[in-house]
Amino acid sequence: MRRLIIRPGAIGDVILSLPALECLRAPYTEIWARSEVLPLLGWADRVCSIASTGLDLVGLPGVEPPGPLWERLRTFDSIVSWYGTGREQFRRAVAELPFVFFPPLPPANGRVHAADFFLAQARTLSDRRLEPIPRIRCPRLGGNYAVIHPFSGSVTKNWPLSRFRELAQWLETRMPVQWCAGPNENWTVQEGSWGVASVRMENLYELAGWLAGARIYVGNDSGITHLAAAAGAPTVAIFGPTDPRVWGPRGPNVRIVATARPGTPIEAVTVEQVLAAVDEALASGCG
Repeated sequence: MRRLIIRPGAIGDVILSLPALECLRAPYTEIWARSEVLPLLGWADRVCSIASTGLDLVGLPGVEPPGPLWERLRTFDSIVSWYGTGREQFRRAVAELPFVFFPPLPPANGRVHAADFFLAQARTLSDRRLEPIPRIRCPRLGGNYAVIHPFSGSVTKNWPLSRFRELAQWLETRMPVQWCAGPNENWTVQEGSWGVASVRMENLYELAGWLAGARIYVGNDSGITHLAAAAGAPTVAIFGPTDPRVWGPRGPNVRIVATARPGTPIEAVTVEQVLAAVDEALASGCG
């Protein structure tokens, strides 16, 4: 069987989908996704960015997608897509192709973790049994340092920078501290605001290896935090407006510090709470 999997979404969404993607693996598997996540999908036979295929033109009024796109889509026996689920015109345009559409987000009731939700979708097409825990198998690079990632996809999810600074000062009495920025984060501007250099790697697989070597990682609800957890780094994730029961990173070395109720401003998380989680992680020996 030749299977195409189309998985749009940000870094964290794709990482939480990794067990589902592996569950859907076929004798030939091709994955289309956002360009920055492609290095994390190296087990697939082929990966492509969605933007490079012309798929985003399908179903647009008065726009004709490139002819090679249709020829390529017809080579697959199965097409599993989290893309276009809510676009009626897209679904009509591909109705004669072997598409199966999945909702791209868990239900809004907040009772199902995203990794469980995505894997349950995949199991409707596969009997492969996998744990709903994302894992990125990569070599561990470096060691004996802490990593702080103070970014996220929304300013409302960012713990105050002053508190990250306080955390860094505490950590620096134990080990070197590295600040980290993801591929799409405007770190050159932010660098001046905290006065220290930051590590930035465009290739997420290489970044995963560097994070895996950390003794401890601390970050907001972000794709890079999911990356650290999936790579096996001892991870402390700080949550405020989003619900960690749905979107929390998973793994044996993960600790989540969250506000009392989802939706509460992240400023409600104290430095003392985060320090306690970090101290516990280091004391447990996982870091």
